[in-house]
Amino acid sequence: MTLRGRERRARLLEALGAGESDVEDLARRFGVSASTVRRDLQHLSGANAVRRTYGGAILAGPAAETTLDQRLAVNGPAKRAIARAALALVEDGQTLILDAGSTVAAFGQMLLGRRLRIITNNLALLPILAPAPGIELVVLGGAVRATSMGTVGPLAVEALRRMTADAVVTSADGVVAGRGLCEASLDQVALKSAMFEQAGETVVLADASKLGRAGQRAWAALPARWTLVTDAGAPEPQRRAFAEMGARVVIAPL
Repeated sequence: MTLRGRERRARLLEALGAGESDVEDLARRFGVSASTVRRDLQHLSGANAVRRTYGGAILAGPAAETTLDQRLAVNGPAKRAIARAALALVEDGQTLILDAGSTVAAFGQMLLGRRLRIITNNLALLPILAPAPGIELVVLGGAVRATSMGTVGPLAVEALRRMTADAVVTSADGVVAGRGLCEASLDQVALKSAMFEQAGETVVLADASKLGRAGQRAWAALPARWTLVTDAGAPEPQRRAFAEMGARVVIAPL
């Protein structure tokens, strides 16, 4: 199936972040012509996301952060499968912290009809969860990051310090065994770290493309024991590496 332009460009950024750069190779990967890839790269170059090179392109700096809408368009079936698998980890009556991010947003949309207390900085979930009769919703204030539609900063961290939860459900730009989660900003990882401290369990939702990816410069260490929910496309060596570093690995069937 041919990818739409917005989704293809988001995946191009991911491929460039993983080290791929040749136009012909990228064209074969995405099943389009080399001229289509060149037009996409020209579009991304105009947005200062990439720098053109002879025969290809490289990222202009750290891995360019895609918007929430762009992330929602990428790997949608895998993200929904991961969200469904994560539902089995939740019991009615629990208090959950829901982080920002597209996979967490997919998970949050599936909580309608459940009886839960939700603490979140995920602004995309507010119109969905606020009217739900079984959901008690607590919103973390702070500075709004338009790319992720989440709040961050000292206000969010300070509010979170006054609460505890049974579990935190989070995602990330990349997840690396033995290192943790990477994001674009220190504000994001500071809030994630506080979430880990205030929750009894940590659940990371990450599709296979996020595993081993280290394209951003800000890192949050994971607890000694945590749960990774990923999709069936996750390579077996990655699964073993995470399990050896203390993760319970849950594979979501597609």
